[in-house]
Amino acid sequence: MDVIFDPNRQKAPGGAGAAAADAPDPVKDGDQRSFMADVVEASRQVPVLVDFWATWCGPCKTLTPTLEKVVRQAGGRVRLVKIDIDQNRQLVQQLTQLGLPLQSVPTVAAFWQGQIADLFQGALPESEVKRFVEALLKVAGGQMPAADLLGEAKAAAEAGDHQAALQLFGALVQEDGDNAEAWAGVARSLMALDQEDQALQVLGSVPEKLREHAEISSVRSALELAAEGRAARGKLAEFEQRLAADPDDHAARIELAVALNAADDRAAAADALLEAIRRDRAWNEEAARKQLLKFFDAWGMADPATLAARRKLSSLLFR
Repeated sequence: MDVIFDPNRQKAPGGAGAAAADAPDPVKDGDQRSFMADVVEASRQVPVLVDFWATWCGPCKTLTPTLEKVVRQAGGRVRLVKIDIDQNRQLVQQLTQLGLPLQSVPTVAAFWQGQIADLFQGALPESEVKRFVEALLKVAGGQMPAADLLGEAKAAAEAGDHQAALQLFGALVQEDGDNAEAWAGVARSLMALDQEDQALQVLGSVPEKLREHAEISSVRSALELAAEGRAARGKLAEFEQRLAADPDDHAARIELAVALNAADDRAAAADALLEAIRRDRAWNEEAARKQLLKFFDAWGMADPATLAARRKLSSLLFR
């Protein structure tokens, strides 16, 4: 896929972006009068999800916004019709008689070609809703590029093909400028390609509403640590000598941790900071603990090094 990422590129007037902006909203409220037109007949053109919900249903308040988000990201390839079961009891009764299990909500039924193609009940997380919609689109002969691009980009990054990952993440940013994972993926790919200046430029182009997102914050911390690490990497022996002379030289221990992290020895970097915390947690306004939290942010909360160090930190703080 030949895609060059440009965070400042705008979609041309009248192009795909303008067409998407001019398209009708694929999400609407329905009722028993409009059900045949909005769902059954409409499903002969595109798949239609029907969200059966109720005002008293707590899980519905979580699921409905997720459904709306996923459907809108599909770019018109699927529609969503929301049905309040309390306001449409006759319709619910008719559908129940046809075998649709509406005894509990939320229930989401997928219609294609006038028939029920699939359904699920309960509030699913966004990732599972996306998989449900992707499966539906495959049945209908369509696809969901945003989800496919993100998965392909992550796979490329994990395989070490950072140039391919950059192109894929960049394509996703052009497709969906509000996708924080895509922006973060572009910046991380540039870092992996030793293009940290460009990664900083990308972070500067991130939409304001996404700048405090965990994914963006994580990349920002990683860039800061990379800069600190370059300055400290050549001084490992110096820091070790200082600690040999004075094991309570906490500044040296923190600098040693930064250098170890720059050398990609995350476990040793965390252990150095944990030892500083064990010796004097309050030193320099808890500088060692704050540095460790910065590592966690940069590494990601699911990283094995983060998980292991967090357990050790908890045992120190709550012993």
